[in-house]
Amino acid sequence: MSQPGAVHCEAGSRLARGGTLAFLLGSLVLGSVGIFVHEAGTDPLTATWFRCAFGLLGLTLWAALRRQLSALQLRRRPSIAVLVTGLLMVAAWGLFFAAIEYISVGIATVLFHVQPLWLLLLGVCYLKESIATRRVVAVLVAMLGLLLATGVLEQLAPLGAEQGIQASYWLGVAFCLCGALCTAWVTIVARQVRHMPAGTLVWWQCAVGTIVLGAWPVLNGWPEMGVAWAWLSGLGLLHTGLAYGLLYAGMARLDTDRIAVYQFIYPAVAILIDWLFYGQSLGGLQLSGIAIMAVAIWHAER
Repeated sequence: MSQPGAVHCEAGSRLARGGTLAFLLGSLVLGSVGIFVHEAGTDPLTATWFRCAFGLLGLTLWAALRRQLSALQLRRRPSIAVLVTGLLMVAAWGLFFAAIEYISVGIATVLFHVQPLWLLLLGVCYLKESIATRRVVAVLVAMLGLLLATGVLEQLAPLGAEQGIQASYWLGVAFCLCGALCTAWVTIVARQVRHMPAGTLVWWQCAVGTIVLGAWPVLNGWPEMGVAWAWLSGLGLLHTGLAYGLLYAGMARLDTDRIAVYQFIYPAVAILIDWLFYGQSLGGLQLSGIAIMAVAIWHAER
């Protein structure tokens, strides 16, 4: 006869395995976002609108399949916090799509993962939270990794004719850091609506983006029907609806320490896809910087 503790442990292990698989699949889907943006060939704001609009559709279908449509309704009138998080998330997506016009998708994804560091700093400066010494050390080490990951040493070498390329490269880096700051602010502001499930909040963020950016493709011209629409709809249906659904399903079954480690699957996949499809390889110093960032952020989030 099985012991109750053994049965409970086995059930917990199955949940963890299922959560790991869901999180892994979600990360694999997100890692391919650069292919869809490149192949669609549209401007960043048009790509952002399609991600919001089709993401809204995908998340609605996901909720319908799980019979959770009622969870999408706000108990009371939409608050300012929901609107602000929506605007911030739309800004972050737009900055990411703008960044990959100047730098590789892999390095842009890595730079967006400095969001936990911004969150620590915002917690100290804005929320007046105390920060442990080990986290201060982790932030400093991660910043060193960030410095290497951006390719600063490689970019400082060439001068003269390639100086324009360097300027555009650093513009892409700036877009990434600003976008990561926006996502950190999303977390801060979302504390005011912490009663809302994460999936519901993303649904409202997509709704806000669809409305706010609705005039952009109308005024600037819709992409040609056909292949471009297929790639752009994938940004919403796959990289928002499906990917976020899998990630949230995985996070519900995983401990925080595992999530902190697994979050680096996404940038690793993005770097691999960038290399396989577009020949964008990273130098040794950049790879070392990514490894330093990963270890430091993991240590800070333990």
